[in-house]
Amino acid sequence: MNNMSHIRSPMLPEDEAALLDSIQKWLDKDVRPVVKHHDHGDIWPEAVVAQMTRMGLFGATIGEEYGGLGLPAQTYAKIVMMISSYWMALTGIFNSHLIMACAVERFGTVEQKRTWLPRFASGEVRGGLALTEPNAGTDLQAIRTVARKDGDHYVLNGTKTWISNSINGSCFALLAKTDPQADPRYKGMSFFIAPKGEGLSVGKKFDKLGYKAIDSAELHMEDYRLPAENLIGGVEGQGFFQATGGLELGRINVAARGVGIAEGALRLATEYAQIRETMGKPIVEHQAIQLKIGEMVTNARAARLLTLDAAAAYDRGERCDMEAGMAKFFASEAAVSNSQEAMRIFGGYSYSKEYEIERFYRDAMLMCIGEGTNEMQRIIISRQWVKRNPA
Repeated sequence: MNNMSHIRSPMLPEDEAALLDSIQKWLDKDVRPVVKHHDHGDIWPEAVVAQMTRMGLFGATIGEEYGGLGLPAQTYAKIVMMISSYWMALTGIFNSHLIMACAVERFGTVEQKRTWLPRFASGEVRGGLALTEPNAGTDLQAIRTVARKDGDHYVLNGTKTWISNSINGSCFALLAKTDPQADPRYKGMSFFIAPKGEGLSVGKKFDKLGYKAIDSAELHMEDYRLPAENLIGGVEGQGFFQATGGLELGRINVAARGVGIAEGALRLATEYAQIRETMGKPIVEHQAIQLKIGEMVTNARAARLLTLDAAAAYDRGERCDMEAGMAKFFASEAAVSNSQEAMRIFGGYSYSKEYEIERFYRDAMLMCIGEGTNEMQRIIISRQWVKRNPA
């Protein structure tokens, strides 16, 4: 089991700058003009996803030896921040996919890596993470999906919910119980590479407040048969640690999304405050607005630095659940705060769908919930801090 496959050196500044510049040009040319259409209509952005595939974003963090870009988490986080500052939902399409790939790259067998990672990196096979169940969210050990060994196959039965890319994806990293009687419970959990096929069906698509255009739905397994060779790592009972190991990258991604929302809301509010006038002058000259913008700037900057700090620790191969938790907690709260303050700065116009700020407001709250609630993040931070600082 290789837990250190994600160690990456920082990119050369000029290479990173060129990459980020290409992302910015793509956002300006191809993404910004279509955001409202897809968000308001909750329409899957097929053309944009095809562009992301050609750009290599579905292989962003996958090693170059498997056809990926091999980006360090720090550069990847900056890409996510940039995209999220215009349209957060797009990043969910490739992030869920990359956590699936991360599980295979870090914990898979040599054959699993050779078979699946090049297909993940090219975007030929796209998918996501199938962990959450109707009665198991933060408490993953409470899952009820069971995988029963049957010769050289496993037979899976159960239901997953709130699965990103469930409709348009074709493969999932799926957590199930291979020993439902295990005590402690985590010892009976295993992680599988689960492509769509007979016995695996997509349930209802959820109608969401925000995070539109990306599909979130249920997955149902009814006597769904998987070859035993699809058990990640080839050993039962390792699934809980394999799944939660990938959540470090997931939380860095959610933190980066929070940064993007915070920075995007700040950008829109700053532009509007210089155009909108009251009492004979732009509202940015009123002290009340200056106080808001000052706090928003600080929130966005602190969130960015915390996120890059967590990404740097991840790139060094260090355990970073505390750093990722701090970044996720602070950046997501910054996203909510900045989007709310921007709504206040826009005033009545903030409620009009003609203005983009309402989308940032709708999208922000998800960041406090996804990849582990902020209440759980604070517990993780506290426990790790005490562990690192014994009396």
